[in-house]
Amino acid sequence: MPGEFVNKVAVITGGSRGIGREIAVEFARAGAQTVIVSSSAANLAVSAKTIAAAGGPAPVAIAADLRKLEGCRQVFDEVKAKFNRCDILVCSAGATRAGNFVDLPDEAWLDGYALKLFGCVRVCRLFWPLLKAAQGFVVNIGGGAARSPGADFAIGASVNAAMGSFSKALSQLGKRDGVNVNIIHPGATETERFYQLIEQRSAASGKSVEQLKQEATAKDGLRRLGKVEDVAALVLFLCSEKARHIQGTAIAVDGGATVGYY
Repeated sequence: MPGEFVNKVAVITGGSRGIGREIAVEFARAGAQTVIVSSSAANLAVSAKTIAAAGGPAPVAIAADLRKLEGCRQVFDEVKAKFNRCDILVCSAGATRAGNFVDLPDEAWLDGYALKLFGCVRVCRLFWPLLKAAQGFVVNIGGGAARSPGADFAIGASVNAAMGSFSKALSQLGKRDGVNVNIIHPGATETERFYQLIEQRSAASGKSVEQLKQEATAKDGLRRLGKVEDVAALVLFLCSEKARHIQGTAIAVDGGATVGYY
């Protein structure tokens, strides 16, 4: 893959923190022109410095609310105006709430689906002509709860499962149009988001944050929590020419936490 991403444009939603930021760092290090998207201009500014330090072209940061169609259109319009191309699209935006099912209001469900699922769907739809022209790649970032749902994470589990199904459906169009579409389901990964969920689950269950952190590895016999680098490495491979025959797959990066075959 050395030099393969030079002069390529990689758009990463949710690129201001966690897994999305690390994906952008690795693409920048590999020479790609990165475009990072988040609703927080402050987080984007910090992330842009981190990505720039990795080398490669300076990242383009776009502050937009992907919960709304207008925000998705803003991202597409800016990328089209500046580059008129998109080789790689990574949809990593999304922050669904954990908590007791009966205590989660409609607003939490609507917000979770608006950003993670519908934001992904809209961005993929808008960028598809550019991706088709570039014979590009789409990698969606779901979550292990898609295959191992829990009562305290019903929103995230259902959204991630929907993203998986959407990704599989889109890959069928990708076969025709020459665009590779795959999804990654990370397990428990050390990010700001992980600790936010732990705190929400602690409030719902009465267990301490430290107890839940230990359970995140102990219950599945894992050696450690996942690292953002684990996911980013796979994203880069899936967006390389060596991965052209990988289409419509859902890959877990969870240390073996998912016990089911599917």
